[in-house]
Amino acid sequence: MNLSLEGKNAIVCGSSQGIGYAIAEELAIMGANCILFARNEENLKLAVSQLDISIRQSHNYYSIDFNDVEAVRSLIKKISSQQTIHILINNSGGPKAGPILDATEDQFLQAFNQHLIVNHILTTAVIDGMKKDRYGRIINIISTSVKTPLNNLGVSNTIRWSVAAWAKTLANELGQFGITVNNVLPGATATERNAALIEANAKRQHASAQEIKETMIAAIPAKRFGEASEIAAVAAFLATPAASYVNGVSIPVDGGRTPSI
Repeated sequence: MNLSLEGKNAIVCGSSQGIGYAIAEELAIMGANCILFARNEENLKLAVSQLDISIRQSHNYYSIDFNDVEAVRSLIKKISSQQTIHILINNSGGPKAGPILDATEDQFLQAFNQHLIVNHILTTAVIDGMKKDRYGRIINIISTSVKTPLNNLGVSNTIRWSVAAWAKTLANELGQFGITVNNVLPGATATERNAALIEANAKRQHASAQEIKETMIAAIPAKRFGEASEIAAVAAFLATPAASYVNGVSIPVDGGRTPSI
């Protein structure tokens, strides 16, 4: 099984911490040169310094806010003009929790821009290089809400589905060029995002965070939250030559929680 990413260049979004950083770690270990995107420059510096360089991998980072669509466009245009990007990990923090009826139009528009529009800008900028090398892996980190809506995540549920539909359409168009497009759907994972959702639900339900956490874990067949490294392992496999015939799918990594087959 060919799992080597030596000589491949990867962009990993939202990679200063959590699932994004765990994916960058895995890709680097497998030989990829990683470019990290996130907002917090200090966290990015630390993250890059910790990535594997045992086979002379070269890593870099850019501090970027995905709410600034034009800045993202300018940055990816610059990067793609300088080198071929073989792997693109689209990953961004989820929208604010809350019932869908409480959401404002601006919240939907902001989430749509931050997720789908930015994904599209990044992807279209790197496609030509992928086609030329006959190798491309576009991997979107979304949510199990693609399979079934999650309570109190109205905006997120809506936007995640739009990204999944975009990705499936893209997979159909790009498969002939040796480019795959897949989605990884993390379940409840031990990250800062998950902790924030627990706190928000606890406040909304007038319960303790521990009570909310125990209720969530009870609904997971594995009876625990996932680790960022477990999500990263699936994403990293999809980036390899071994996954060349996996295309257009959404894979839950959730300890069995998603009720659909």
